[in-house]
Amino acid sequence: MTGYGLATYDSGSTKYTVEIKSLNSKFLELGLRIPKSFSDKEFQLRNECSKQIERGKVNLSINIEQVNQTVKAAGIDTVLLKHYFQQLKAVSIDLNEPATNLFQLALGLPEVVKYDEETVSEEEWKIVEQTFQKAIAAFQQFRLDEGNVLEQDIKFRIGIILQNLEKVEVEEPKRIIVIRERLNQFLTESVGRENMDQNRFEQELIYYIDKLDITEEKIRLKAHCDYFVETLKNADANGKKLGFISQEIGREVNTLGSKANDANIQKLVVGMKEELEKIKEQLLNVL
Repeated sequence: MTGYGLATYDSGSTKYTVEIKSLNSKFLELGLRIPKSFSDKEFQLRNECSKQIERGKVNLSINIEQVNQTVKAAGIDTVLLKHYFQQLKAVSIDLNEPATNLFQLALGLPEVVKYDEETVSEEEWKIVEQTFQKAIAAFQQFRLDEGNVLEQDIKFRIGIILQNLEKVEVEEPKRIIVIRERLNQFLTESVGRENMDQNRFEQELIYYIDKLDITEEKIRLKAHCDYFVETLKNADANGKKLGFISQEIGREVNTLGSKANDANIQKLVVGMKEELEKIKEQLLNVL
């Protein structure tokens, strides 16, 4: 499910920013971009995201900006610096090359400048953790707002399917009259009306109509739609369950269409399929 959450904290000397983004995914795919100094907190962050976000392709980034951008070094290894510089100078003389910027080059060589190890105090981690929780809260609110919109849209489309089902109820009795007239006309043209066995004709008609009966499909389709709406109201994450129910709705709609043998009912079935496909697309955004 898509989502977005952003939270910041400014201590005056340091600004902390936590940003969470997510796209649709069947499972939780978590990508972290955090400062090296917080690498020991990665497992804790992953656990918290797994509990609260549940699923989605999620990117979590934590950014720390110092107001004073000057990086303080712990010290310079002067012995190593001189050693590098003398070697570079000797090589430049040997190769008859200009000895410009040798000092700057030597200063950039490995182990010349040694930096303090980045460490994180518990106080700083608490600030980051609180900012993270605020970002999670904003992220969840974003999802909740989007979920409310999706719920209304999905209910609307289920309503259209049920409306079409009611129209099928109206059209269905007309089929029997049409089927009877078609069979009667076919037999009249084939064997002649005087040679028709009326009892046998009625038996064949009953058999044919029974094969095309859609009563069970209508009942099951109505039940599946009602169960879908009922499940939609639950507070738990039911995206996968709703997906399974939508598959059952699709099966009944397809069977309804294959047994309809009526142009008007077929049009209604096509409308149901169209709405069901839109519902399935929306369910990708539901937890």
